[in-house]
Amino acid sequence: MTLQQLRYIIAINEYRHFGKAAEACGLTQSTLSLMVKKLEDELDVRIFDRDAHPVVPTEIGRKIIDSAKVVLYNVSQISEMTRSEKESLSGQLRIALISTVSPVLTPGLYKYIGEQHPSLALLTEEMLTGTIKDKLRKAEVDMGIIAGPVQDPDLLEIPLYHERFLAYVSPQNPAYLQESIKMETLFEQPIWIIRDGLRLMNPGDFKEGEISYDRLFEGGRVGILIQVVNDNGGITIIPETHTDLILYSQQGCLRPITDPVPSRTISLVVRNDYIHEAKLNVVVDAVKRIIPGVLLDSVIRKQRLNL
Repeated sequence: MTLQQLRYIIAINEYRHFGKAAEACGLTQSTLSLMVKKLEDELDVRIFDRDAHPVVPTEIGRKIIDSAKVVLYNVSQISEMTRSEKESLSGQLRIALISTVSPVLTPGLYKYIGEQHPSLALLTEEMLTGTIKDKLRKAEVDMGIIAGPVQDPDLLEIPLYHERFLAYVSPQNPAYLQESIKMETLFEQPIWIIRDGLRLMNPGDFKEGEISYDRLFEGGRVGILIQVVNDNGGITIIPETHTDLILYSQQGCLRPITDPVPSRTISLVVRNDYIHEAKLNVVVDAVKRIIPGVLLDSVIRKQRLNL
């Protein structure tokens, strides 16, 4: 088994076509087929179903391809470890973010990295928390930014900042007249959420242990929720860091939530074997520029990170 063979099966999985994969790898189709056949013979399994159109991996083939991605990722990590500081801050940096964080951080990440580290090619994408964790395990992204706690033995969590949640209330809603809203009162009325589709959730729909922002709003865009409240009345919940992203005229609709004050911690997450400390600190430095200092975790506010 060679690293090159692992690269070949990943290419075939990506293109789902031996001819296109061979062209991408700079080989003839017959050579590529022969190399993959040797690997299958060595492992005594079929990695691909060649009768399918397009070509698809077998069940065991999918597992082998996932493992191959991790192996190649670790090989690239070893190569990066030996590079100079200048070289270590070049190439691609793939970051996946949850949708309620992306509008807050993404513009500033591109601005800071583009100005301070132009040799880094930043690629960002919005994903659900579960997808981010899965892609980190498979080494398909370098870093994830999600709401903690992560609670995954394969991943390292670095808290970035803490933020409260605020109620966004329609002027037609009775709660608009209040200076603040108690948690128990908040969930006594329908609330607009984005979870398994945009909908109005009634008080009877809330179950014990389910009243958390990420369970009710993951995968949703805060701007959509605000517009729905503006057009239809009612109430929703938004993260504190989104306050500056909404119109000044709409900020009068925000109310603090009390007893208790709901909050969350946003964390930077990498694989346990991630060693590129320089890139990690680039992202942390960018977050320091974007997020108000009072919200930053004390660790990243005071010092650089050491892996």
